[in-house]
Amino acid sequence: MTETSQETKLTLFYISIAFTFSVLMRLIWVYHFADYEPFYFNGQFMINTNDGYIWAEGARDLLLGTTTNPNAKEYFDKFHQLYDLSPVTSAASQLTALFAKILPFSFESVIFYMPVFLSSLVVIPIILIARVMKNLEMGLIAALLASIAWSYYNRTMAGYYDTDMLNIVLPMFLLWSIIWAVETNRNIYLIITAIDILIYRWWYPQSYSLEFSFFGLILAYALIFDRKNLFNYKLLAIMMLAMMNGDGFLRLGLVVVVYILFRDKKYDKYVFYILGLAVAAFLVSGGLSPIWAQLKGYVFRDSVSATDKGLGLHFFTVMQTVREAGHIPFETFANRISGHTVTFLISLAGYLYLLYKHRIMLFSLPLVGLGFLAYVGGLRFTIYAVPVLAFGIAYLIIEIARIMPTAKLKYLSMIAFTLAIIFPNYKHIEAYNVPTVFNANEVQVLQDLGKKADREDYVISWWDYGYPIRYYADVKTLSDGGKHSGSVNFPVSFMLTHTQEEAAKMARLDVEYTEKTYAFRDTHKEEISDKNLTIFSNIEQMTKDYGFKNTNDFLATLKSDIKLPKKTRDIYFYLPFRMTSIYPTVTLFSNIDLMNGRQGRQPFFYVARSFKDLGSKIQLGANIFLDKRTLNLTIGNKTMPIRRFVKTQYTKDMKLQKNVQLVNFSSDISVIYMVNYNTMLLVDEKTYNSMYIQLMVLEDYDPKLFEPVILTPSAKVYKLKI
Repeated sequence: MTETSQETKLTLFYISIAFTFSVLMRLIWVYHFADYEPFYFNGQFMINTNDGYIWAEGARDLLLGTTTNPNAKEYFDKFHQLYDLSPVTSAASQLTALFAKILPFSFESVIFYMPVFLSSLVVIPIILIARVMKNLEMGLIAALLASIAWSYYNRTMAGYYDTDMLNIVLPMFLLWSIIWAVETNRNIYLIITAIDILIYRWWYPQSYSLEFSFFGLILAYALIFDRKNLFNYKLLAIMMLAMMNGDGFLRLGLVVVVYILFRDKKYDKYVFYILGLAVAAFLVSGGLSPIWAQLKGYVFRDSVSATDKGLGLHFFTVMQTVREAGHIPFETFANRISGHTVTFLISLAGYLYLLYKHRIMLFSLPLVGLGFLAYVGGLRFTIYAVPVLAFGIAYLIIEIARIMPTAKLKYLSMIAFTLAIIFPNYKHIEAYNVPTVFNANEVQVLQDLGKKADREDYVISWWDYGYPIRYYADVKTLSDGGKHSGSVNFPVSFMLTHTQEEAAKMARLDVEYTEKTYAFRDTHKEEISDKNLTIFSNIEQMTKDYGFKNTNDFLATLKSDIKLPKKTRDIYFYLPFRMTSIYPTVTLFSNIDLMNGRQGRQPFFYVARSFKDLGSKIQLGANIFLDKRTLNLTIGNKTMPIRRFVKTQYTKDMKLQKNVQLVNFSSDISVIYMVNYNTMLLVDEKTYNSMYIQLMVLEDYDPKLFEPVILTPSAKVYKLKI
């Protein structure tokens, strides 16, 4: 057996070990919740990430369009309705539909287990990269750590059905192909690198920045270390063509043509001309625009955004409330990359030493840089640094093992140190028992709603729940995980946090304006693309159409009898109990003066779920007490009466009963004791009169405006009557 054959067998053996390990670690969650019925629906586990439902919706619609039913296209056209935003052209949906079509498993099982197996593929490029450095054991250790490190596990665990399941796998394959291309100068790696880029862009359109970073680093490497090597410029040219901002099949065609030319030495004299044309094509196609857009969104962001034209309205930006885009402490940053602060610091030192010993690993700097961006740009980026820094500590472990006096000590040290760096990550996995997005009762509400609502109807709720609503109820929504800008969220926040009358009118206005805007965009594509037409936000267009120049004046008219747009469809409100946890965040988007961007006084809202009965008093939280006899509320050093004390409780037949005890009308604070939820709410008068509290918590709806459709403790659905 040749040395190469032995190395290949060992490579495959190590890949199989690391892959199996990664899969088994992700099944711990499955084992833990195997008998927990609220996480099941239709006999299958539900996914545990909100965004996953958008890809599931697209895959579902694709499968309906490819069924063997002779009326399939007609059925698909009916199922995938106009302006429903179903991502039938997205890579995640298309790949899911393919797997669901060819695999003998239910659709729910496919989307639940896809991240388990796809994300574990990351071990392949890690071990192949180590093979370049003739250090397969380093690759195995790095693969074991990287495959289950905190942030990577969190975003690729069982049920975390999202694009993250390949978002590190694909750039690691790209890093592998670049390293092998530079190391071997073999033409085959030109086309492999280009195809890597094409697949990566197909899967994750936001890959521009990382691809461009790789390109820049290869250019620097060529100019500094290997400027006379024509192969490097061939690699740059074919990468630039693959990176163009345009149709994937067009880029593939260009890549294949150029690859064929590069294989023939007689065209070597044209390499620099081809590179120049490739760079020009990249710039002309708008290749830099998406990169700037990403930096603007995640790094150079403001808490309030203003429109450039028209009334210049100011909206609260959603990025300020998304945890993954917020600043994180160093300990969290380190733990998410390596599992422990000590492991991270050693990994960083090992990585620097690895760069010194193996210059080829300089090409991994873009991944580390993007991962370190998490320290200022949000924790979601930490996953990019995980596999590269895993190389660092794995390299040190191998170096330490090499100086051991005996073979036995060598292997024992490798095993001991590997277990030591894996253990904190295993403990994290063991304790990371995240719930599914919805429980079975909430999903049942949505499925029941889907049977009552037409597919052209709108269901209004907060954007966190938009994708699951569309998936389970097959209706339209105003906002979701991809459509939640400040201008989109303002009307929805306004509805949930204002009076029933204001909410009802805003709902009808926003839904009808949303449909009109879709239609307008569809019929004026060329004018919009040429920037001859400006599409204003719904709220700004409403302001103008009703003859106002100040949006505050327009909003004030919602308390009066204004003429509403003609009704074209029904509107439902989906109000889950879980929204109580994020109600203060919901208020931020409409508690703002749109004309100047000034944030209003935050409404008083406090949720107590771990309160204690101390005899004469109830402790609702730290330094918050309610006197049971006088019903006075003490917050810190301040004592005040409450306005009312409300007790809600479900009967045996699940009918809500409420007892309202008026206490002192001079007070602005009310206490709502929700017995069945073991929850107490402390709310000011504005919050108490909000649509969400009145309809979801108290079921005290205005029959002229709303009609109850589904009333359960988990979630309540009301139909708009105007």
